[in-house]
This record gives sequence, structure tokens and C-alpha cells, in this order.
Amino acid sequence: MSLELVVSPAGRLSVVELGASRDELQETLSSIEGFSASALKEICHEFGISPSRGLFALAVASPKGSLSGPFAYWRNYARRYLELLCQIPETQRGEIEPIPVPDRAELSRMLLSVPPMRGAEYISLELLESVWELLDEWVREEVASFREGVSGFLSQRAPLWHQVGRVCFHLAENKREPDFPFAFLATYSHRITGENKLQYQPLSRALQEYAGAKNKPGLIKLLSPIDQAAKQSELIRQLVDSREIYHPLAWTPAEAYRFLQEVPLFKESGLLVRLPDWWKKRARPRAGISIGEKSRGKFDADTMLSFRVQLKVGDEELTEAEWRELLAAEDGLMLLKGQWVEVDRARLTEALEHWRTLEAQHGDGLSFIEGMRLLAGASADLQEAGDEIEAEREWSFVQAGDWLNETLTRLRDPETLRRMTVPRDLKATLRPYQEIGFGWLSFLTELGLGACLADDMGLGKTIQILALLLAQKKKRTGKPSLLVLPASLLANWKSELERFAPSLRAKFVHPSEATREELEAMIASPETAFRNADVVLTTYGMLLRQSWLTELEWRFAILDESQAIKNPGTRQTKAVKNLKADARLALTGTPVENRLSDLWSLFDFLSPGLLGSRKQFQEFVKTLQTRTQDSYAPLRSLVQPYILRRLKTDKSIIADLPDKTEVRAYCGLSKRQAVLYRKMVEELSDALKEKENSEGIKRRGLVLSYLMRFKQLCNHPSQMLGNDDYDPSDGGKFARLRQICEEIASRQEKVLVFTQFREITAPLLRFLKEIFGRDGLTLHGGTVVKNRKQLVDQFQAEDGPPFFVLSLKAGGTGLNLTAASHVIHFDRWWNPAVENQATDRAFRIGQKRNVLVHKFVCRGTIEEKIDELIEEKTSLASDVLEGGTEKLLTEMSNDELIRMVSLDLERATTGENL
Repeated sequence: MSLELVVSPAGRLSVVELGASRDELQETLSSIEGFSASALKEICHEFGISPSRGLFALAVASPKGSLSGPFAYWRNYARRYLELLCQIPETQRGEIEPIPVPDRAELSRMLLSVPPMRGAEYISLELLESVWELLDEWVREEVASFREGVSGFLSQRAPLWHQVGRVCFHLAENKREPDFPFAFLATYSHRITGENKLQYQPLSRALQEYAGAKNKPGLIKLLSPIDQAAKQSELIRQLVDSREIYHPLAWTPAEAYRFLQEVPLFKESGLLVRLPDWWKKRARPRAGISIGEKSRGKFDADTMLSFRVQLKVGDEELTEAEWRELLAAEDGLMLLKGQWVEVDRARLTEALEHWRTLEAQHGDGLSFIEGMRLLAGASADLQEAGDEIEAEREWSFVQAGDWLNETLTRLRDPETLRRMTVPRDLKATLRPYQEIGFGWLSFLTELGLGACLADDMGLGKTIQILALLLAQKKKRTGKPSLLVLPASLLANWKSELERFAPSLRAKFVHPSEATREELEAMIASPETAFRNADVVLTTYGMLLRQSWLTELEWRFAILDESQAIKNPGTRQTKAVKNLKADARLALTGTPVENRLSDLWSLFDFLSPGLLGSRKQFQEFVKTLQTRTQDSYAPLRSLVQPYILRRLKTDKSIIADLPDKTEVRAYCGLSKRQAVLYRKMVEELSDALKEKENSEGIKRRGLVLSYLMRFKQLCNHPSQMLGNDDYDPSDGGKFARLRQICEEIASRQEKVLVFTQFREITAPLLRFLKEIFGRDGLTLHGGTVVKNRKQLVDQFQAEDGPPFFVLSLKAGGTGLNLTAASHVIHFDRWWNPAVENQATDRAFRIGQKRNVLVHKFVCRGTIEEKIDELIEEKTSLASDVLEGGTEKLLTEMSNDELIRMVSLDLERATTGENL
């Protein structure tokens, strides 16, 4: 179990203990290295009240050691706010003005530095702005409640941040004195003017004022920060000892630079510092390289990128003469091209030598991977230590040249891409964001680059891939594409192909969709079998068994549910990575950047070598964790161009979605289920023969009892047998439920699970707790009526349970459960009206999110056959809708009934290790 700081889909920050209830949370507080148990308890308590209070508590807490990860990130974020808060004059009382949100450039740097964490995908510039504004709103309310204003608030709530005095050190330019171009003055905040502005007086006046008032304690309080600074700064100690600190001083560039280098120390001591505006964004001469200034022909993953060593100040390139002048000057500040620049000759020379060495080693250009690493802020070989490369970048730069920059801009911002013409053969209208996704996939695959389409579940990843395959068909490359997927999704893909892209010629390498003879022909001569195919579909399990698939050349190798290769050591993952293709694609609804090991394995498939070997990557991540700024920015910048992720919570997406989307979730049967199912068909056949001459009511009772048992068996053998074993591996629906709910859990979304059987609600509750790591809720006919509102309120709360298991009769009406964005019908009522009524518990007035409805159907069984009847809306289906399925089935002849319930074994066992 671990204590985690997470961001919810609604953008709320909270501390949670995964795998534990709220009552158990305090037992593992010491799991966060750096904070004491008491400090963590306080932080958790404050987050429980509000995110703003939690952030403030996190910022002012004193860790015993260095922090890393989400706690460090959000602590630094809140401390940035406190730094600005502490600059408000101590004498200001009552309400204070809002502290402005950092500009977009600073927020963008914060965004790039987000560490892997649960909910990282929900962090955006808008969220960072919102969190800042909420923190500011809470702080200003608190400050207003203190008579002493900011001073009283900080003194009580953040003693370490409470600055004892308000002495201010000023450094300004003195342009009238070329030999002494800087002026220094120490002042103190004297009073508030009638215009409500802070008035500063020279520090020397403080001696007179406080001595005249005989206020020795006040003078000590005022001068204490100077004393604190003098203990750590030789410069301040000299100024104090000589008493020059009480007088205006004219300084040389060297003296000013010495002062500027110690500004952080002065602020830590409680002093205010006022500096020239240019110092904050001070220019430095830097040596570096510009990569890919001109095209070298076709750009793809094998392209060698040109690069040129340059010397620049800001955006201006320096001549050799200016560079020599720079290196001849003293270290410190130098006036160059009308602006003050910071000079460190040793560091500049070292930076220049570094790039000259690179130039000598790579005379023919940089490899694509090396260039991408450098542009992301990492080293070319991922080997340099975090502190070393971070320091080096202060005096050097890497930038994309005009040609490469244009290409990378289109990679990083798909909306800038030229809109691709959607193939006419696609029997659907793409939504705007799907058109963008189709264009982005087309762009990357044409470049031969790997692409990960990581859209939320329900946003149509499948249809974007079908559009891509149809567009590819027109190019007649002579190579089919390979689509690898979990066996449980074979039926879904086949259905989508038939519905949206019937002109695509598809071949299935799987016994559920191909005869034994067809499979044998494929194995004997795949080139012949696939000669006219556009796409070949197989499963992860079959890829292991049919190794010849890894020996063929494919146009695209596409992985659906690509989290299947998150464990790099498995045989399955190794088989997938052996595939040969012009371009590799991955589809997933699970956040890919929040677990580093998963991220590496995925990119080892998509773009082998980009993140180095597994060992290299682990070392690289360690160096990122040691960086004091922009810790994870290089990694995020490196992988960002190859990941397209759209969330259903995006305002531009949700407005374009239907209110609800219904999908079939096809499930296989386990071997045990298949054996029992066939046996039960035989039993029914024998029983029907025995009662052939019986009265209609007896035959009807027999048929209904068997239909119920078939339904129970499709759910799980233990339900039909009446025992409580419920081993998940014995039930195909449990495997599919895990697959769907793991993705829902990774997104921190909520789900309703409906069943018509009360007896299976408890096993489902236990199973889902394993997946979500939290307790859920259940409601059935035995639930006390007066408790129902409490259960609904619990589920509707933002931090409430993530899943709710309901029996269809008890939960199908009268409940408002709009917190759920997913509805799962674990078993089918075989009456669409009843199912829709249950679905509408989530889709109600007040619902602000798209609802995705998953209807479980066991392939090759009576469930699939009934579902097909309802879907086709034939006259037979009309009878189902009006008179009920049971009535229809009981009136069938014996032969018709046996055909209806008989098992298609190959289709039914698609989920068994294939």
C-alpha cells in the first residue's frame, strides 16, 4: 500500500491511500520518505478539508530530507505562491490584492515538469491556473481574518516563512557613471502613504527613528534579517562591519555581480530585494547547436539530421570577433550589444568545446534519436548526470532549425496539420477531433515514426485506425497491416470492420474466425494467403504460437490495448517487439506516462532506442530525479510528440460527443464454462425428449429453468453450481470486467455494474475491490430502503467509492447516479427497455460527461444469439421486445431451441489464453 497525491478527473488534488479505507490511512503515513508521521498527518488532514489548505500545509511543512515525485512537485508549486505572498509589505492590513497567476511561459515549464503520478493526464495549464486562484482565494480570506494582516497570518500559520523585518536591498543601474554603472541602497518600509503605497526610507533613518522612540526590540526585529544574512554572506558582513550598509554605494560591474549571485541567500534570510528587470531574464552568451536547419530529403526515423555549432546571446548570433571579445573580458557582467550579459569564461569555453567535440564525432550529422534526445533537454546518450546537464544548459542551447522545427510543431500540435481527406469508403462521419487524430496518424506513419493513440475509452480509437487503413489501401503498398489485440476484442473489431469499413479485406489468424484449413493454408504460405489482404487480425496469444507472423514484413504493426506489453520480460512482449513493420502504432485508453516502466516498454516497441536500453532508462530517470528544476521535463518532451491523448473531460471534446455510447463487450468462456455448457445442452435435449408429451406448462417450466442456468453459467460456473468459489480465471466475463475496469480505475472514473442476480453482487464486489484498490457499494433487493439515499450520496461524492454493483430490479429505477461515466451490464435482461432504464441511472439530468455503456455478451452462446436478434430488429426480435425472450424461447420447437442454446466452441473460447 502507498500514500499518493493524486489529481482527480475533476481536477481536485487529494492524498489517498490506495488499497486502504479512509480509517486505515493514518496507519501508513510514515510511508512518504522525508516527512515525519505527524507532519504527514497534518498534511492529510488539511487536504481532507480542501486542496488549498493541503497545498499550504505541504509548502510550510519541514521535511527531514529531500523529496521527489508528486509531493515535491506540488510543494514547489505552493512555495512559488508563498514566495510572492511574502513580498507583500508586512504593514499591510485587511484584505490584500490577488497574487497574479504566473505567466503562461512559467506555467508551461511547470506542466512539463509534472512527475509520473495518478491523474497526471488531467493536469493542464488551465488546471494549474485554477489551483493557483483557489489557493490565493483561500489565503486572502485567511489574511483578512487577522488583525495584523499578512504578518499575523504568516506568523501563526507559517512561522518559517514569516519574515521578521522588512529591510529591502535595492540594486539599480547608474548610467551616468560608466566606471560605476550600478548603485546599491538598503532601505526599510517606513509607512503606508495616503495613496496606500508602501514608502521606503534609507536604512540609516531607522537608527534615528528607533533610537528616538527608544524602541530597541523593534530595531532588533528590523535588523535581524541583515544579521542572519551576514552570517552566511561575506559581502553583507563587510558592509555591516564597515557600516557602509547604511549609505548609498556606487558599484562596479564586478561588485554588482557579487551581490546578484547571493540574492537567493538574502531572500532566505527574510530580506526583500529589488533588482533591475533584466536580471530575472538575464541574457547569457551561450554555445550550442541548431539541428535540422535544412531538409535532407525524405524525413523519417532513419534520417541523419544536420547540425551547426553557434554562439548566441538571446536570439542573436555572435560573430567570431564578438565571441573573442567576450572571452577576453572578466567574469561577471559585461555590456554587450547594449545589454548587460552574464559572463563565465570557463563555462562558456567548456560548452563550446563540448559542441565542437560532438561536431567532430558526428560529421555526417546526428541520428534522429540523438537529435530528439538533445532537443528534449537530455544528453545524446542519456548518460549525463542530472546536475551536470542542468548546469551545462545554463551556458549552452539546443534548438531545432527552421525545417525541423516546422515538422516537430506539427507533431506536437496535431491541430496545425493540414486536414486529410477522409476516405469515402469509410461508412461514418468522423467528429472533428477524430479527423485530427486520423491526420496525425497519417502524418507520423508517413514519416515512419511510432505513434500512440491514447484517447479515452469511448472516443473512437477504432474508427480512426479504420480511416487510416482505408487511406493506406489506396496507396497500394503491397503490404497488409497487422493488428494485434486481446482475443476478447476480435468480435468487436470484426463488427466495426463490417459496419464502417466493409471494403477493407481482412484476414483473421485465429480459430474463432478462421477454419482449420484456412489457418493451415496461412501457415504454409502466408504470402499467398495475404496477397489480397489489407489488414490481418490476430491476438497476442496467437502471436506467441504462430511465430511466422514476426518474420513477415507489414505496412503497419498496430497494437490494441497496448498495455498488454507493459511487462518487458514476458514472452508475449518479446514476441510483439520482434514484429517487422514500416511504422508501429499503439492504442490504449490507459495513461501511458504515469508509470515509468510501462512507458519504457511501450516506447521500446514504438520507437526502439529512443529511451535507450532498460538499464539506460532506469539510470536516466535517476538523473531526472536529482534535477532541482524541470525534473521530468526532458522525458515528457522526448515522448510527447508520439502520444496523442484526448480526454472526455476536454471542453472541446465533450461538446462533440453523444450523450451516451453503447458498445458490445464480447466475452469468451473459460474451458470449465465450455465443458459445463455443452453438458447442459445435452441435458436439456434429453429432458425435452422425456417431456415431449407433457403439458405445455411443464415444458415451459423446464425451458425457463434451463435458460436461467445458462445465464448463470455465462456469468460464472460458481453461480450456476451454487458454491462460493468464484475463481476469476473460471469466468470469461470476469476477465473482460478486469480489462475494462483496470482502464476505468487508471482514469479515476466511476462505474455502475448491473446484474439481474442478487447472489453474484457480493463476488463482483470482492473482485472489483481488487481492481480499484478501494471498497465499493452494492444495492439489491435486500438493501434496506432507508439506506439507499445514503448509498447514492456516498457514490455521488467526488471522493466517494469508484464502483457501485446493483441488481437490475433494485437499481434500475428511482436512482440518480450521474457520478458514473461508465455503465456495465454484466448480464443481459434480454429486454432493451429494462436495460435502458438501468442505464439512465447514470445518464440523467445533470450529467456533464459522456456515458459509455458496455453490454457483456458471451460469444458462441445463447447470449450472442439473443443479442443478434434484438440488434437486427427482425420480426422475431419484435416478439422478443413485446412478449419477452422467455416467451419466445419456450414456444420454439425442440430442434429450434437446441439450435438456439447450442455452443459454438471455437467462438466461445476466444478468451482462453489466445
